[in-house]
Amino acid sequence: MKRKQLSRRMFLAGTAAVIAGCKTRGPGIITTKSPNERLNVAGIGVGGQGHGDLSNVVRDTENLVALCDVDWDRASNSFNRWPDATKYKDFRVMLDKEAKNIDAVVVATPDHMHAFAAMAAMELGKHVYVEKPLTHSISEARVLLKAARRYRVATQMGNQGHSGEGVRQMCEMIWAGFIGEVKEAHIWTDRSKSHISSGWIQGQPNPLPEEPIPDTLDWNQWIGPAPMRPYNHGYCPFAWRGWWDFGCGALGDMGCHIMDPAFWALDLSEPASVECIHQKDKNDQTGPSEAIVKYEFPARHNRFAKKKMGPVDVYWYEGGLKPKRPEGVSEDEKLGDDSNGSLFFGENGVLTAGCYGGDSRLVPAAQMEARKGELENVPKVLPRVRGSHHQSWVNACKTGEPSASNFEYAVPLTEMVLLGNLAMRSGEKVYWDAKNMCATNNVPNVEQYVKREYREGWTL
Repeated sequence: MKRKQLSRRMFLAGTAAVIAGCKTRGPGIITTKSPNERLNVAGIGVGGQGHGDLSNVVRDTENLVALCDVDWDRASNSFNRWPDATKYKDFRVMLDKEAKNIDAVVVATPDHMHAFAAMAAMELGKHVYVEKPLTHSISEARVLLKAARRYRVATQMGNQGHSGEGVRQMCEMIWAGFIGEVKEAHIWTDRSKSHISSGWIQGQPNPLPEEPIPDTLDWNQWIGPAPMRPYNHGYCPFAWRGWWDFGCGALGDMGCHIMDPAFWALDLSEPASVECIHQKDKNDQTGPSEAIVKYEFPARHNRFAKKKMGPVDVYWYEGGLKPKRPEGVSEDEKLGDDSNGSLFFGENGVLTAGCYGGDSRLVPAAQMEARKGELENVPKVLPRVRGSHHQSWVNACKTGEPSASNFEYAVPLTEMVLLGNLAMRSGEKVYWDAKNMCATNNVPNVEQYVKREYREGWTL
């Protein structure tokens, strides 16, 4: 079958809603800096991932003026690297005292604090870079999107693969029809299984026993809006991801990375239903030790590619589970990047890609080789990001141009990811009403997973 060709003009028009989301949906970004001026940056959650984010944002071109972390021992690398930055344990105090000194804030706290820190910064008119998943709940994601539009700030979620070359090449292959109409997508990660040695263990039904709180840690501030519980090192600094009160499990950790290629290429923002068709060790405290989630998407007009697409089913696998190998693909042929990846089953072929959409290729390998010439000539129709994912945001702060994964794009992606967790926790097939953020089939207790209750003293 001869594949259909789409013009460069059609591709560019279709992707404008993503590449220029802030300009096409809501008022433009207010900027206070010229491209040649230094940005004054603050960090909230500056140990671990936060240290890496700040390093990539600040480099030698911006100013790091304030650092906030509830654990000053974990934050020591950042404190040592930027000794002149003012140090805080409470981000609210930092934002109050430094409001006139900072332009932009990087948020890399545990998931349950993302929305609170980001919202507080945006209310002061500060640009925000927020780690993935953007929020802990679906309702929080909607709140942040409204705030970004209202305060007209530059936003970015930390799914760095979205700025890469790989995901763009993959989208271009699918939109150009190399495998025909996509009927199924299968997406997998080996987490949390691969991080058990680091203490991240899902499938635990009971809270952990009380331990002495380290002198360097403000445990009350770390708990924040979550229900209070005694300290245990199994919650922080690392293994919080598996606990529902603090993190969003393996899906929350990796979904905004690995689901992003399918989300973009297939425009998967509003599923008709979502169901956890398999999970092991389901409980109320942590995510399951393994799970498979099925999303059903109706026929839709792809807003990115500006073309109609038929119904598609999307499957998520975690805890080391993987989809069956496509027919004709040998056991020694790598799919994805082994630990993480995607498979797209089309009418005329199968495509696989790695974690961030990179190394996209037809399978079996013979198909890739046979069509090598065609693939080399696929037009680069998507705009490319100048510099890194972090620099995309810095540029947005200074120029008003939208960043690669601004909240217009990141919020629907985050919602799709969090719907998978909703299905795991409810244990039911949920028919989803995206407009009203509710199930249409009266699944009990769904509301608590859409909008969580906060500890006294915390409001959003």
